[in-house]
Amino acid sequence: MRLIDAHCHFDFPEFDQRRRAILEEARTMGLSHLVIPGVRRADWGRVTRVASEYEGLYYCLGIHPWFVQEHSEEDLRALEQSFELRAERCVGLGECGLDRIRGNLTEQSPWFEAQIDIAAKYRVPLVVHSVRTHDEVVEVLKRKQFSGRVLIHGFSGSYQQAAKLVDLGCFLGVGGVATHSHASKTREALRKVPVDSLILETDAPDMSPSGVEPGHNSPVYLRQILASLADVRDADLEDLGRSLLCNVQRFYGWDEIGPSER
Repeated sequence: MRLIDAHCHFDFPEFDQRRRAILEEARTMGLSHLVIPGVRRADWGRVTRVASEYEGLYYCLGIHPWFVQEHSEEDLRALEQSFELRAERCVGLGECGLDRIRGNLTEQSPWFEAQIDIAAKYRVPLVVHSVRTHDEVVEVLKRKQFSGRVLIHGFSGSYQQAAKLVDLGCFLGVGGVATHSHASKTREALRKVPVDSLILETDAPDMSPSGVEPGHNSPVYLRQILASLADVRDADLEDLGRSLLCNVQRFYGWDEIGPSER
């Protein structure tokens, strides 16, 4: 079985001195590729460097809602220029979005909308951080008439919220939440939505699966997340894995064999 981690903060310092060992272990469990999201301009250089150092690593660039206050219009121009001159391993914009728990939605919204515009202009997939803001995200995407591919990273919510996002054409990121029995609302949503709307991710080092200490998540646990999703959906593990592989390839615009190592 071949697995792709669609969203992993592999550039974070928690992985320093351990990246090669972690990748080698994860590859014995089926990992073939991994995508690193960018969250702030100060980290974009590190994201691109880490992705360039290992085979099978790709990245996105974006401004996360937690960090909008430390950015300026100049940073948005720099982000746009990055996509105008897009490097081969840059596969999407994100993560960007809205977060009701941390920060102010009034401050976050213009940054989210500006990044939607950039993704639309350069026709790149959009990776969205949405925490208790699924209705707002749906409204913004509709109002902006965004027709590109969207991943709602680390989805957590009800089936009703999931259905609205899926009806809009969004993919839902399946991470460690799916492994926790107490997350019944999210697990029910992941059971009921169409399989072709789901994408596998770890969000490592965060969003730890069941049995893993918080902050110690890694790509090694991607197969555990898949196994939990298979249990939730009462699905065959191999069949589900193939479906989710196809989904992430569609999202990032890779062919059915996998991302090219251009």
